[in-house]
Amino acid sequence: MDIPILFEDGEALVIDKPAGLPIDRPRKGGECLEDHLDALKLGFQRLPVPVHRLDTDTSGCLLLARNPKALKRFNKAFEERRVTKTYLAVLAGHPPGTSGTIRLKLAKISSEAKGWRMIAARKGKEAVSHWELVQKLGAHSVIRFTPETGRTHQLRIHAHKGLGAPLLGDPIYGSEDQRGKGAARTLLHASGLVMPRDGKPDIEARAPLPPDFVALGVVEAEAENGAEAGAGAENG
Repeated sequence: MDIPILFEDGEALVIDKPAGLPIDRPRKGGECLEDHLDALKLGFQRLPVPVHRLDTDTSGCLLLARNPKALKRFNKAFEERRVTKTYLAVLAGHPPGTSGTIRLKLAKISSEAKGWRMIAARKGKEAVSHWELVQKLGAHSVIRFTPETGRTHQLRIHAHKGLGAPLLGDPIYGSEDQRGKGAARTLLHASGLVMPRDGKPDIEARAPLPPDFVALGVVEAEAENGAEAGAGAENG
C-alpha cells in the first residue's frame, strides 16, 4: 500500500491515511499503520509516531512526529486546542440550515448486543464542532466540520444528534434506513490540518478528495470554497 505524504520536514510528517487502514492493530489481527512506519522513516533512524487518531474508516490528514521533542510540543498544541482540523463528511440527509455550532457532552457506553459506542449524555465530556453546508447531493449533503475538541466519534455523533442525520455509510449511529445506501464505509475525510509552531512556519496540509467522494459527485472547488459556493448545487 502506497501512503501519500502531504507534508514533510525534520520534525513532522502529514500523511494521507487511506480509508480502511487502522492506526492500531485490530484485536483480530490484520494490517495497520504500524506495518508502514518503517517505510515512513524516510532516512531517519526513529519510527514516526502518530500524534492524534483517525477512525479506521476515516481517510485524510494524519500528523506524525519524527522525534520525541516534536511529539511533546504537538501533543501540547492539541491539548491547548491550537490545532485546526477540517473534515468533509457526506450526510445521509440535509442539515437544519447552512452553518452553526454543535455542543454536546459525550460518554462511552457498552452492551453485549451492540458493543461499545458513544452517546450524548449530561455527565459526558464536552464536544464542540462548527459546521457548514458545502454542497447538496440529492438526498445527501456535504458538510465541512471544524471541531474544537477531539472526542471519540465526535463528528459521527454530532451529525446524527446535532444535525439530525448520520454520516452516509455509518454502521453504528442511526437506524439502517437513516444511514442510507451506496457507501462502503463511513464517509468522513480529514481534509485539512494546520499545526502552529513557535519560531517555525506552521505545518499545513490538505488531503485531496478520495475516490469514493468524487464518485458521489463531491466537487473539489466547492469543498474548498465552502457553503456559499456549494449550497445551491443539486446533483442526482
